[in-house]
Amino acid sequence: MDAATLTATGIRKSYRGRMVLDVDRLELAPGRTLALLGPSGSGKSTLLSILGLLERADEGTVELDGRAVTHRDRDARMVMAAAFQRPYLFKGTVGENVAYGLKLRGVGGTAASTRVAAALERVGLGGWEANSALTLSGGEAQRVALARALVLQPRVLLLDEPLASLDPLLKWRLTREFARILGETGTTTFYVTHDQDEAQVIADDVAVMNAGRIIAHGRVEDVFGLPADEWTAAFLGMEPALSGIVAESEDGVARVDCDGIDVYAVSGVPVGAEVLVAVRPEDVTLFEARALLPPSSARNRIEAVVVELTHSGATYRVVVEAGRVRMAARVSRQAVTDLRLETGVGVTAVFKATAVRVAARGVPGGV
Repeated sequence: MDAATLTATGIRKSYRGRMVLDVDRLELAPGRTLALLGPSGSGKSTLLSILGLLERADEGTVELDGRAVTHRDRDARMVMAAAFQRPYLFKGTVGENVAYGLKLRGVGGTAASTRVAAALERVGLGGWEANSALTLSGGEAQRVALARALVLQPRVLLLDEPLASLDPLLKWRLTREFARILGETGTTTFYVTHDQDEAQVIADDVAVMNAGRIIAHGRVEDVFGLPADEWTAAFLGMEPALSGIVAESEDGVARVDCDGIDVYAVSGVPVGAEVLVAVRPEDVTLFEARALLPPSSARNRIEAVVVELTHSGATYRVVVEAGRVRMAARVSRQAVTDLRLETGVGVTAVFKATAVRVAARGVPGGV
């Protein structure tokens, strides 16, 4: 089947008088994966249920290829499939679990067997049809759940935190496997997660939700590269975007004056334009202050001072400040030791012009 376009407009949902969803518009483009990010309790799973026609909104419209559909629309529900954080496999064989949806749709015999075999092959479990579903590991069970959805050849695939309960190493591996599988199927996919790294690997587009509202929506590189507001920046582990004016431009590289600090960026924004600029923490490398730096293509070299140092899993988030310019860097534990990083220590922040996202004020996305 061809991939579908799925659009939500004016979606409102309340529970016991409390508004849990207030979404003006969200569109899933055909053949692309949209990841929905947000903190726990922000309404992500509720929105997935409404888009998947599993739950009814108090207000608003869900459109499939431009046609309004509801939870009563069986034809629309038959072109959708879902998988959740818990695989919900039943007692029986792997093949029986994968074939369950086909059975409900009246597909059996050789046609069902062929599709089950193809779906299992796609998720890396070829030949597992006769295995007991009760003996599977967590990762294997999630692959079976995905195969159970893919075997239906859906036009829309909805995945709600499918990897959240797995251990870090297995999750890292399956994230890349899911990205490959979704890319090969070309199905319109709505992927709910709270894991930013997972979203960046799997998704083409991303939306950020807070308190039931969509705060940011666009291509992964745009949303992660240039936060929409201070809350989004904090949620994505960044500092708010810097304000500046394009002072000059040469050979496609703009020099942006940010309160007296020059930031170089690859950009076509004209000289004199007021802009916002940002750089991801993982694109910033820290060196000792006034260190003799090795030859590099990194145009930006800013003398700064450490103002915050926060342990974050296997890495540290370091916030540095130069005048009124603040930015974050993500560094290893070893780098913290080698550079003797602590509040007040001077450093040189280095990053490439290609790593800087730029947007004219009032214009969504980067340039």
